[in-house]
This record gives sequence, C-alpha cells and structure tokens, in this order.
Amino acid sequence: MAKKVKKGRKTRSAGRFGPRYGRKIRKRVADIEEKSKKKYDCPQCGQPKVKRVGTAIWRCAKCGYTFAGGTYIPFTSANQSVIRSVKRAVEAE
Repeated sequence: MAKKVKKGRKTRSAGRFGPRYGRKIRKRVADIEEKSKKKYDCPQCGQPKVKRVGTAIWRCAKCGYTFAGGTYIPFTSANQSVIRSVKRAVEAE
C-alpha cells in the first residue's frame, strides 16, 4: 500500500509565510534555515555541537570554541580547499 502524503505540506519552516512570496523563494528560505540550524562537528573537539551564533560566527557548545565560517554553514568550499593545500604544504616540508 502506498504511503499517504498530506496535501500542501511541502513548505517546511517557510510555512509561516503562508501563500506569500512565491514557492521558489519559500523553498530556498526553508533550505537555508535547515542548513543553518543543523548541528555540525566541532573542528577542535570533534563533537557535533557547533551552532550558529550570528552571521558567519559559529560556537561549539561543548568546548566553547568560537570561529568564523560561512554565512549559513561553518565550512565553505573555499575554506576546505585552503585547508587541503595548507595540509599538503606542511606534509611536503
């Protein structure tokens, strides 16, 4: 038997806007909020306790480590590539 799906329950956290602003924008807002409110792994202690404090400011609830990252996610793709290249340079020495 097929799973029963409730009609009109696609808006997630952007449902608070009701029918305003259009489907595409509400979907984009819901995606961004989902990413920014998720807990991430701490680069210092490794625990999944990192939460967003403000725009691009992230803090670990366990060890208190505060760092700057991306606006909505703590590690941007540019940040990842810089870390990789630094790690390669350190290993070459």
